[in-house]
Amino acid sequence: MASCAYLRLFRVNAFKTKSLLTPIISNGQTQRSYSNQTLSGKTVRIGCASGFWGDTAVSAPQLIYGGNIQFLVFDYLSEITMSLLTAAKQKSPELGYAPDFVQVSMAPYLKDIKAKGVRVVSNAGGVNPDACAKALLAAAAKAGVDNLKVAVITGDDLMSQKTSLSEQGIKEMDSGMNFPKTVHSMNAYIGAGPIARALDLGADVVVTGRCVDSALALGPLLHTFKWSPKDYDKLAAGSLAGHLIECGAQATGGIFTDWHKVPDWDNIGFPIVECADNGDIVVTKPPKTGGLVNTFTVSEQLLYEIGDPRSYMLPDVVCDFTNVSLKDMEGSVFVSGAKGMPPSNTYKVSATYADGFRATAMCPVGGPRAAEKVHRTTEAILKRCRTLFKALKLEDFTEVNVAVLGSEDMYGPMASADLKASREVALWLAVHHQQKKALEVFVREIAPAGTGMAPGLTTIVGGRPRVAPVLKLFSFLHDKKVFKVDIHMNGEFVETYKPTMTEEVVSHSAGNKYDGLAAPVSGSHTYRLEDLAVTRSGDKGNNANIGVVARHPAYLPYLQQSLTAQAVENYFSHLYEDSVPENDRVIRYDVPGIHGFNFLLKNCLGGGGIASLRTDPQGKALGQMLLDFPIRDMPESSSLVK
Repeated sequence: MASCAYLRLFRVNAFKTKSLLTPIISNGQTQRSYSNQTLSGKTVRIGCASGFWGDTAVSAPQLIYGGNIQFLVFDYLSEITMSLLTAAKQKSPELGYAPDFVQVSMAPYLKDIKAKGVRVVSNAGGVNPDACAKALLAAAAKAGVDNLKVAVITGDDLMSQKTSLSEQGIKEMDSGMNFPKTVHSMNAYIGAGPIARALDLGADVVVTGRCVDSALALGPLLHTFKWSPKDYDKLAAGSLAGHLIECGAQATGGIFTDWHKVPDWDNIGFPIVECADNGDIVVTKPPKTGGLVNTFTVSEQLLYEIGDPRSYMLPDVVCDFTNVSLKDMEGSVFVSGAKGMPPSNTYKVSATYADGFRATAMCPVGGPRAAEKVHRTTEAILKRCRTLFKALKLEDFTEVNVAVLGSEDMYGPMASADLKASREVALWLAVHHQQKKALEVFVREIAPAGTGMAPGLTTIVGGRPRVAPVLKLFSFLHDKKVFKVDIHMNGEFVETYKPTMTEEVVSHSAGNKYDGLAAPVSGSHTYRLEDLAVTRSGDKGNNANIGVVARHPAYLPYLQQSLTAQAVENYFSHLYEDSVPENDRVIRYDVPGIHGFNFLLKNCLGGGGIASLRTDPQGKALGQMLLDFPIRDMPESSSLVK
């Protein structure tokens, strides 16, 4: 009942709301004017309704009824999600895809999606795209939509080749680790080509397994504009369009540094990119929705999880985003300047493998000297467990992570001394062991702390901790020629897609650096980084990145001088294990087009993802923590920006 009422509400709003764009007919082509900028020639609008498996249900109807879109994309997958879907498929051959896509995002709206001519692209297929398509066709039949064409793209899943791959001497691309014996999932990042081809063949919906996230939007652009596979600048622009919307509301004010300026989180608008044939892009959102679109929200997302912005490697193109230009346009942002280079002849493959077990206990603790009580309690729990391990002839814990939430343990030496005296904290105790039996002992020994150790331990969050397998990431490159990427339509094989191969190796751009910046003028003021810049952080496996964008170009010389790679490494030194070499921990990349920097922090997440025992296993808080970094010896900021 609630979903039907919600659907009617969006239909009514769609009729009452005028488009933010005014079409102007000129020489037989449509031009759309955004403030002082114009997208010339043919354009296409693509909306993204999901940035991960579990995103909000408000996004799809918002875009379908108020977005004036031609394509709707849903991004569901991460490396860990693929492994979870693999486990689900092992339990049942009908599982292994994201069921939310069919049940929540598509089924209630199928009639209107078909009637409006909106075409859908999603990687919701996970490790079982055929089952996803079958479920979607069943939902369409139930809704009375009997002419829906659903294309399925397969070929990314390499689990059937596990034995042969293990015999090829494959090494992990970053660490050099040997191919693991306990591989749990293994999928290649397929590009946009087969998506475009499926749309060429008339698909209303394209369901893929693992593909690079930005390909969900680049595919429709290739289909619409018929760009050549060697038109690298346009491919880079299309990939940038996809990258900007692939995380959903992160481009429209979600997790924005200036979060206090973002209205109506409950109805935050999901992102739309309107793209022109020449590669120009406008980022916007549906009218009468919450959120915020400006150059800072877009620039934060531009740098999110891309590593080297001079050489962002994708299956279809290598992108250089260092000179991308952003212009505010009253609620939208005009984007241009992406450059492209030939891609490699390999796909990146991400595998996960089993490596023992983990358990995490979290308990609120109150009263005087709360942090001290937490540390003594964890020491006692661990000592008792080790005594029991010896009696049972079990090895010690492989890894232990103890944190006192509320005392800024996450900040290491940068923590505020005042918070050490907090009277309200939480115990975080995460452990790793190769044997499940050992952790079953551990989880039984948490509750006794509530009666036999420190006073003030109030409860165990979620009850007795759960013992779960640890899955770690193993990535490598694999020749595109050995992949068989097939396209099926409504269950019938159509054709095999052959990727375009690069004829020669082309050296990738070194990008532009900040050369010739004016020397900073000394002053007596010290500012927090937040006063001068916005930040955004994220992860790729065990690496993290922090994007930093100056609030004004005049601040750049001071940021360049103070916010060096070494300074950032020192600030986060507590995140690194001794095995990570010094002076090889942080790289700073310059991004002149948006007056920013991208910092790559290597091997800083304790394994990353669900392999990490830390409270921030994906580096989501690192950008926020950097906001307190002091920028010293500056003149008064107002004198710089006049």
